[in-house]
Amino acid sequence: MTVNLAKNRPVYYPSSDGKPMAENTIQYDWLTTIKSGFEEITQNQTVFVAGDLLWYPEEGNNRIRIAPDVMAAVGRPKGDRSSYLQWNEDNIPFQVVVEILSPGNRKKEMAHKLAFYEKYGVEEYIIYYPQKNNLQIYQRINNKLVELHPIPQRWTSQYLGFHLELQAESLAILHPNGQPFKNHLEVVAEKEKAIAEKQEAIAEKQEAIAEKEILAQKLRELGIDPNDLLAKK
Repeated sequence: MTVNLAKNRPVYYPSSDGKPMAENTIQYDWLTTIKSGFEEITQNQTVFVAGDLLWYPEEGNNRIRIAPDVMAAVGRPKGDRSSYLQWNEDNIPFQVVVEILSPGNRKKEMAHKLAFYEKYGVEEYIIYYPQKNNLQIYQRINNKLVELHPIPQRWTSQYLGFHLELQAESLAILHPNGQPFKNHLEVVAEKEKAIAEKQEAIAEKQEAIAEKEILAQKLRELGIDPNDLLAKK
């Protein structure tokens, strides 16, 4: 009797497909800006945001996978993941997906992505081509991803609350309060500034404690107990 051991082997789900995160600096800047913006607007919500992460929707099949540029799963906790195994995520798919096109993208590839996202539960699918300032928005209607024609002057995500406005020369991505998304460098600069301010406050506190101790030591040298002075106050 021959036993097929391959059936009993655990399925390996790679964390990389070998493809670059972005083909050029323009594409990289856009996807990092959008990812950072999604993280900022959902910082106090149970939403998992990722970029270029392999998504496996079916347990046991490591060939069915895709790595969107930016995606968000509402209802899933934040945290690090090497890939998104949907059956380990309460079977919740990514409801919002953004693809930033580059000249290397092909129609066949984009058709495959659309079919994948439609089949596996994406609710809002956004495609932006920066070099041509071309925007496409798909929303799930009657269980199909339908492209919006025409695109509203200001489109609002029903899942994350951000706004899109296609302007004459570029796409404006806005927070729910109407403020534009910051680019990646601005986000990094703000974080560095906050860290520097916190470190400065700690240093000032430590300096004040040191000065207080020096003064207390001088009082002791004069035969005065600093605690007595505090008690009199």
